[in-house]
Amino acid sequence: MKIGVLTGGGDVPGLNPCMKALVHRAIDEGHKVVGFRRGWWGPLHFNPDDPKGSKDTHIPLTKKNTRTIDRSGGTFLHSSRTNPWKVAEGAVPDFLNAKDFKKNQDGTYDCTPHVLKVLEHLGVDVLVPIGGDDTLGYGARLHEENFPVVSIPKTMDNDVFGTDYCLGFSTAITRSVQFIHQLRTSAGSHERIAVIELFGRYSGQTALISAYLADADRCIISEVPFDVEKLSDMLMKDKEDNPSHYAMVVVSEGAQFVEGEVVQYGQADAFGHKKLGGIGMLTSNAIKEITGTNTITQQLAYLMRSGAPDSLDLMAAKTFANMAMDIIARGNFGQMISLQDGIYTYVPADMVLRGNRKVDVDALYDQETYRPKLRKARGKPMFLY
Repeated sequence: MKIGVLTGGGDVPGLNPCMKALVHRAIDEGHKVVGFRRGWWGPLHFNPDDPKGSKDTHIPLTKKNTRTIDRSGGTFLHSSRTNPWKVAEGAVPDFLNAKDFKKNQDGTYDCTPHVLKVLEHLGVDVLVPIGGDDTLGYGARLHEENFPVVSIPKTMDNDVFGTDYCLGFSTAITRSVQFIHQLRTSAGSHERIAVIELFGRYSGQTALISAYLADADRCIISEVPFDVEKLSDMLMKDKEDNPSHYAMVVVSEGAQFVEGEVVQYGQADAFGHKKLGGIGMLTSNAIKEITGTNTITQQLAYLMRSGAPDSLDLMAAKTFANMAMDIIARGNFGQMISLQDGIYTYVPADMVLRGNRKVDVDALYDQETYRPKLRKARGKPMFLY
């Protein structure tokens, strides 16, 4: 068989080890593997009438060119937020005529017929997309078109519906805890309140678990709008009770003030998402104005997803890849690799379209004190999700 693989959306540690494990096993079993560059951008921009001019869209994957990729983070295939289902008129490749494709209600074009044509032209028998709900959502669309797909979930937000765990989450938490502790140095030295903003669009799990493990004084998550005056009063009390005279609050980038809006900016991407970020600075400025106390503001942002994966993400990456190959060997396509209750399994590929994963606020968060709350761990998965 010829197996296609691609990585879409934000990069996370674990992508390269996952691809290496898949490529090496596939080759050992007599298959060929092709990697599409920049996620769905690769098949969208391949021109069957000009294969030589389309070399930048894909690359044969071998044991030789994947031998050392597991030693670094990110994705050596590169990534993008391309969505062939909804391509803006100006983003349709020059060699295609937008009028040849179905026009969506929002004015974009569905270029799926071209993607299917490219996969057939290149002789791809099954595709393994590695990504979050957007990337895998389009993978589910291809499955609906009867193209064989096996999906692997990754996102440091850990918010893909249908699995308790996604590649990149453990490393993101590890990085966040490390930096939160390091920021105690400056916060304590200057007797300030530190506001640390973490990635997390709709799910506040990265903020919640990082704050829980780093023992931050307070935590603001995406799911619960917060009163900044109430938070300020709490942080001042935390600061007074601390012999080193400082306090720490972790804020999810998707958080919002009571009766406020999520802070976002820029043009929406192909999946309809604008960039988030800035609630940490707004919160910090408000705390300073309310309390008169100087603050430290830090967006960890891409530091959370940078560098090599930790051991847990390596374990998940290699195992997810081997499970994908198991499914391919059985021909049981249209599945997404999953971890549920600590057990490796798989679910239908379209599971990612069936809901949104968010923090179980009642079980894990105290809305009155803005703190993680864990009362009963029995029966919960390792990451409490």
